[in-house]
Amino acid sequence: MAKVMFGNHASVLVPTEARDDIRRFYCDVLGGVVTQADPDRDFLRLGDDFYIGFLYGDVTDESEFLRSARSVWLEIKSDDVEATSRRIVESDLVRTLDIPDPHLYFQAPGGQCLRLVGIDEDLSFYEGGGAGPDVTRVKEAVRQVPTKS
Repeated sequence: MAKVMFGNHASVLVPTEARDDIRRFYCDVLGGVVTQADPDRDFLRLGDDFYIGFLYGDVTDESEFLRSARSVWLEIKSDDVEATSRRIVESDLVRTLDIPDPHLYFQAPGGQCLRLVGIDEDLSFYEGGGAGPDVTRVKEAVRQVPTKS
């Protein structure tokens, strides 16, 4: 079988009105760098080698769908989880999600759901080993996320 893996590039189509919040969050809060910008898109680099393209357009805000269990949740890593968590929450740009797991889960501007973990943290549970959060409790928590008014 061919070798397959996730790469270090991602892109997402988001509402144009989210652009300022996306830039503030990914650059000012997380320390990302805009590597290219034009009227319809931004390319940002996080860390040394992860790139995400934000394509701006006249699209609906799918934040409610993205926050649901029907979405891919991304993981970001930090060498100082406590300080990064504080910066994320204090930015007032995210919506924290109450998931029964020891990590910070939140929804970033543009709708992406993220989990913050430590760079050197033992994440073997997420690889299929070890004990972790109760799946039933996680599913229930996701169902109870209030809708934005």
